[in-house]
Amino acid sequence: MAENFNICLINDSFPPEIDGVVNAVLNYADIITRAYGRCTVVTPDNPEADDSGYAFPVLRYPSVDLTKLVGYYAGFPFSPEVQKKLVAERFDLIHTHCPITSTMLARSLRDRIDAPVVLTYHTKFDIDIANAVSNKLLQEEAKRLLVQNIAACDEVWTVSRGAGENLRSLGFEGDYIVMPNGVDFPRGRVEQRLIDEVTAPFDLPAGVPVFLFVGRMMWYKGIRIILNALKTLRDAGQDFRMVFVGAGGDREEIVAYTEALALTDKVFFAEPIHDRTRIRAWYCRADLFLFPSTFDTNGLVVHEAAACALASVLIAGSCAAEDTVDGVSGFLIEENAASMAAKLLELCRTPEIFKTVGEGAQRDLYISWDEAVQRAAARYEVVIENYRAGKYPRHTGLSDDLIHSIAASMDDYNRSRERQKARMRDLTESTQRLVNELRNEGQRRLGELQNLGADFEHEQNRITAELKTRFDELAKYWDRFM
Repeated sequence: MAENFNICLINDSFPPEIDGVVNAVLNYADIITRAYGRCTVVTPDNPEADDSGYAFPVLRYPSVDLTKLVGYYAGFPFSPEVQKKLVAERFDLIHTHCPITSTMLARSLRDRIDAPVVLTYHTKFDIDIANAVSNKLLQEEAKRLLVQNIAACDEVWTVSRGAGENLRSLGFEGDYIVMPNGVDFPRGRVEQRLIDEVTAPFDLPAGVPVFLFVGRMMWYKGIRIILNALKTLRDAGQDFRMVFVGAGGDREEIVAYTEALALTDKVFFAEPIHDRTRIRAWYCRADLFLFPSTFDTNGLVVHEAAACALASVLIAGSCAAEDTVDGVSGFLIEENAASMAAKLLELCRTPEIFKTVGEGAQRDLYISWDEAVQRAAARYEVVIENYRAGKYPRHTGLSDDLIHSIAASMDDYNRSRERQKARMRDLTESTQRLVNELRNEGQRRLGELQNLGADFEHEQNRITAELKTRFDELAKYWDRFM
């Protein structure tokens, strides 16, 4: 396998933003840099970002603060200065992890460096579009443009079979390859000391089942199902504790709904944890991971839980439940609170099953990031060879024409900027020469004046001495006749 790749990784977000896609890009960048050559991460600017600690370069382009609206800084990728820096890198392959802005940037860059574009489809964008756009006609047009953008890539990867099915439902007719994400946790538990330290602020009595959710605090993650099921458990007299770890646009509403259900003595909310070892401590402390999401295409957190031998409760048929066998490596329910409540009540009566199925999850569902990126790197080689051999179709659609025009415009802009810089250099050099000439002429004239002043002083001294001599002689004559 080649170990001298130069890969461009592009995504719409990067730390300090944290989500599953960010985690994927971070691990791709770390492992490529460590084992396969060189890579550069390209992402929108964020004033709170500190990229100094990474082993790979991070190039940020101009952005607009939309954190209150969508939780991210939205980038404007068509920056001629940024494109110029990227062109100079001479990448072998461009790997985009978002099918909108990032992929438009990737396509524009492909026009200029003649390298293949791979897209990984992580998220069900039809749900994002529905949340952002209420008009049905506009939703369909947005989906059409999204599919055009995806189809313009040279190869498309999905993180699960379900993600591929979702892509098909949007109207995508091309081929795709399932390339699952990995987990940056090793198999096993952290020290009990760390578990006690991380969980100490919360009331978690020994012997009481602890349920856990880690991720963005958004209703579409199935959080209402969790809370309604927990209300049923409380009404049935079943003791438990529930911990939500994360942030998100719906967090305040979720907290308020928890209060309305009178669950605040059993349901706790922890802030996002960026330290991966400390988040492992929560997975090791919990008895069950609750993730009734049909939104997620891969459910990376389910595999993180599996690394720590923590079994998950999942919706049967969801992407997150792919490869999970009910009662062996996880627990499957219907997509409603009643089904979850029934399953939790059943499991709480036989708590020994938590450990048995958790070990099954660790055995059957775990995949490390090293293994995941190794698979991706092997495919990179194939994509690069196919591209150079002309095996991918030419991109000649209307949207391709637009991208070509944008790339050409940025080239024109950069050429214009270079001409302006050259003219400015000429003007600066001419001005400096004139300044030097004036300085030299001034110094020459000043020397002449100084010499003239010295001559004048000498003549003045001579005349004064001569006058003194004459006065002395006159004084002698005066004395003689007087």
